[in-house]
Amino acid sequence: MNLRTKLAQLILISGVLLLPARGIAQTPTVDLDKSIDLSVGSHVKVRQLLFSLQQAVAKHNPAAVAALVHYPIKVNPGKKPFVVKNEKAFIKDYDRIITHDIQDAIFKQKYEALFVNSQGVMLGDGEVWISGFCQDKNCSRSDIKIGTIQDTTNLKP
Repeated sequence: MNLRTKLAQLILISGVLLLPARGIAQTPTVDLDKSIDLSVGSHVKVRQLLFSLQQAVAKHNPAAVAALVHYPIKVNPGKKPFVVKNEKAFIKDYDRIITHDIQDAIFKQKYEALFVNSQGVMLGDGEVWISGFCQDKNCSRSDIKIGTIQDTTNLKP
């Protein structure tokens, strides 16, 4: 076998090895999107909510974060759980709710690494959960919002 033939085989083998890797890399995101669509309602809205949440927290914009939350919401920022009834109350208690640990979980979360189950989409180790909420009795209209905010440091091994 001459050098040209060996080189051609090497290029062919390299190309064949790269093709499955590209296909596999795309599959988890497609599967994640499908899981979110089934469990929450729309992966597009979840992706946008995650991006909006990260931007709002980075800018320390309590009003923007409050707009992403479903009310009333029971929050547990680490000391004592309490109920936040509306956006105005959320904004007032923002620094008490979005603690450093919860902020870190939000910043570190990548869309591709989201965990999804029947409860919704989990950020971090459960610090934030995004869920679909019915807006009418038949659930023909739903909204995707943050339904849980909690400190999970006491839950970690």
